[in-house]
This record gives sequence, C-alpha cells and structure tokens, in this order.
Amino acid sequence: MAAEKLNQTLSQLKKTFIGKNEIIDLLGIGLIARENAFLLGPPGTAKSAIVRALSDRIAQGKNFEYLLTRFTEPNEIFGPFDIRKLKDGELVTNTEGMMPEASMIFLDEIFNANSAILNSLLMALNEKIFRRGKETKKLPALMFVGASNILPEDEALNALLDRFLIRVKCDYVNPDQLHEVLLAGWKLENSDAEDLATIDADEIKQLQAACRNVDISGIRHDYVNLVHSLRNTGIKVSDRRAVKLQNLIAASALICGRDVATLSDFWVLKYIWDTEEQIEVLESMINAVIEKDTNSAAHSQATFNKAPNPEEVIKDVQLLVARWQDDSLSFEEKNVIKDKLRYLQTRCDWIKDGEQKQYIQQEIETLWQTILQTL
Repeated sequence: MAAEKLNQTLSQLKKTFIGKNEIIDLLGIGLIARENAFLLGPPGTAKSAIVRALSDRIAQGKNFEYLLTRFTEPNEIFGPFDIRKLKDGELVTNTEGMMPEASMIFLDEIFNANSAILNSLLMALNEKIFRRGKETKKLPALMFVGASNILPEDEALNALLDRFLIRVKCDYVNPDQLHEVLLAGWKLENSDAEDLATIDADEIKQLQAACRNVDISGIRHDYVNLVHSLRNTGIKVSDRRAVKLQNLIAASALICGRDVATLSDFWVLKYIWDTEEQIEVLESMINAVIEKDTNSAAHSQATFNKAPNPEEVIKDVQLLVARWQDDSLSFEEKNVIKDKLRYLQTRCDWIKDGEQKQYIQQEIETLWQTILQTL
C-alpha cells in the first residue's frame, strides 16, 4: 500500500535526522493533504536538508529549491521568456527545470519575496496554478515548503504566510541527542543512494485522492466546537482555513491506515499558529480534546505531549497577576486574562515535579479567588 511505503520513507528519514520526527511527520501529512508547510527556525537546523532528503525519496518527481532574496527576479523562479517565441511577439515562459515543473518545492527565506514575484507566487501556493501574463498552467506540485528564521512583520507578507496551512518551529536538537546527531550525520554523508526507501509521485497522488474519501463525519461536531473555542481565544481560523484543515485531519487518519477520522487526528491542529505565543495555547487546547479519544490506532504525534517548563509557567502566572491589578482593564482584556489562566491551569497538570506543580496550582487558585472577588 502507498500509505505503508510513505511511512517507511518517513521512518528512514527519522533515523537520519535525529530529533526531527515532528517536522518529518508533518511533511508527510502535507504531502497526503496536498497542503503547504512552513518551517520557522534559525540556520543550521536541517530545514533544507530534510526537504531535500524527502524530495530524493520521491521517485519520478522533480525537486526545485531556491533561496529568495529581495533582489530575486521572476525568471529565477518561474523561468525566462522563450527568446524564440519572443521574436514572434509571444510571451511564453521556458519553465524547463524551474518551479512550474517541480513536484516538491522548497523556498528558503520565503519572506524575502518581492512584489515582482509575489502575486504569481501567491496563486501558485494557493491554487497550484502558474499564471504569468496570458499564460496559465496547472502545476504538478505535490506540496510547497517555505522556510524563514523570522515571521513577517509586513502585512503584505501575512498573505504569504496564510498560504502555508502547516507551521512548524524548527529548533536545534536537544544536547542529549547530539551524539546521535553526529553519528547519523556521518552516515548520511557516506550513504548509498540505492539504500533509500522511496515512493512514487503517482502513489502520493493516489493518497491525495484517497484523503478526500476519509470519513470525518463522526468528529465534525467536535471540530466545529473546537474552531469556535480557538476563535474565542484569539486564534484566527477563517472559514476558508477551517475547511482546508479538514484535509490535515483526514491525512492523519489515512497515514495511520484508517478511512475514518477520530479525535486523535486533531493533533495536526497544533500547527496552525500565526505567532509563537500561540504554540503552547494550541497545544493545550488540542491535547485536552485528544485525551478523550480511546482509539488505539492513533498517530504517534497525538500521544506525544511536551512537558512544560515550570519556571516559564510560574512566570506567566505572575504576569497575569500583575496585569489583573491594572484598574483600567477593559472587559475584553479581562476575558483574555481568564482564558490564559485556564490555559496555564491545564499546562500545570503536565508538570512532573509534584512540589513545583502544587506551588503553581496554589498561585493560580489565589488569582482565581482575586478575580471572583472583583466580579
């Protein structure tokens, strides 16, 4: 089965890139859902290496990789105009070896995109269509992956980020895993291409088609409630994004060998943040839903909870205590503080150290008492 082949391919990548299971699993989800992924992280965190290695394992597919600068011209991405046809007055792009012919596309420093290429790039990312002048071409792209070490500040570039449904933070590996990283890196430098587990581009397309047939009716009510909760917390989930996110849920079920989605498949919704501050909020809310699922055939990422840093949690509680003392708070601002306090209360449940957990719980309870007294 195609799903088994993709899982084998992803498993091999995980052995090569130690500590990057989260990113690799999400790239697999993106491939099946035919949705784009954005990697946020500093240089040297293997962003491009992982995408390149995955591309190498897609047989009969073409890879396109480019580092964008603010001086990048459309010709460098889409290809130059065909000079022979230009003489006849026709504006036709020679796309050979360029992005419009690639199945796997990686655009590094994506937010350096300038206005000259932005419109064509937005359409390519959103609709998988290349349009330049009178030219219109359907792209064979299985997925786009963008990367940057910063999030955009320019509102014009927020539209670009919005085209990447999956957002993943890519950090340096845990120091305890450095020895394994060195061994895996050495092996990668000396590996034989014949040993690679591969999957055909056509098989990925079969998975993309099968993804649309996954039954998500059983969890749709829970999904609607979750979307409302996310919106109330301040996380923007537009109607368009809410529709497209169903593809990620279905992809999680399919890669687990199921044709019916369960609550555990909501784990993919942890990666729809717009800011880094939303990462833990999403994780808390999604994990609270996932914990209700008793299905044994859950994705490994659905059962992986990151333990919070107690020092960071208490610091956040103290900040809320200080903010609540501000007499000029509006009704909306007070509600935001309550939402964040509920979130911290949930995070506190995951703290392993009993003493630290009890201390933070007492601080949270004290703040709740203060809030109740002022209502």
